[in-house]
Amino acid sequence: MADYVFPPHLVAALHIAGTDERFPVRRVYCVGRNYAGHAREMGSDPDREPPFFFCKPGDAAAVVPVARGALAELPYPPQTSNFHYECELVVAIGQGGSDISVADAPQHIYGYAVGLDMTRRDLQGKMKDAGRPWEIGKAFDYSAPVGELRRASEVQGIESAAIALALDGAIRQSSSTDHMIWSVAETIANLSTLFRLEPGDLIFTGTPEGVGAVSRGQCLTGSIDSLASLSVTFV
Repeated sequence: MADYVFPPHLVAALHIAGTDERFPVRRVYCVGRNYAGHAREMGSDPDREPPFFFCKPGDAAAVVPVARGALAELPYPPQTSNFHYECELVVAIGQGGSDISVADAPQHIYGYAVGLDMTRRDLQGKMKDAGRPWEIGKAFDYSAPVGELRRASEVQGIESAAIALALDGAIRQSSSTDHMIWSVAETIANLSTLFRLEPGDLIFTGTPEGVGAVSRGQCLTGSIDSLASLSVTFV
């Protein structure tokens, strides 16, 4: 067997509630504008058009351990003056497959967590205006912190769970997961027609209205009923 020219990068991994085990992250998929209120605030029509997706690097999801409500400090990203939070329900895939049906989709879910889809909104806007890909606005280092993962069998009512984000203790986002345009099962089914999903994949399922800017030193706390909250400060 050939030797590596340098040591392989460590796999990003999420804490799993109640265990010493870790969930290794493979890919990070994100759903765009999956809440009508957020679609409107971004200037889009919230009609139920097919979902669209973008990706983030796998190591953006868990490069810093964020478990049991602990506060994580992450570096504020370069080249932005309009850095936005987006609190989201994250779905962890435990069983792979392609062309998964809506009815079968729940069987492919390992668990759920709270995540933040961090966005350099100014850079994203420039790319949109130029008709170019969003990577520099969405796929930068530390752009997808994820909290402690809870196994699906331990979570009840996630389809209608309260979701909220506080900035320095003041609520900025407040909604419910039943306001998603596309449900978790529908999102998995649609995504699996475009990519073969594999164990270790994460799906950020969209954010409700109320997104906004965060400055250096401010604390973001994302919460979803039945899941561990996630607290992050960008420094």
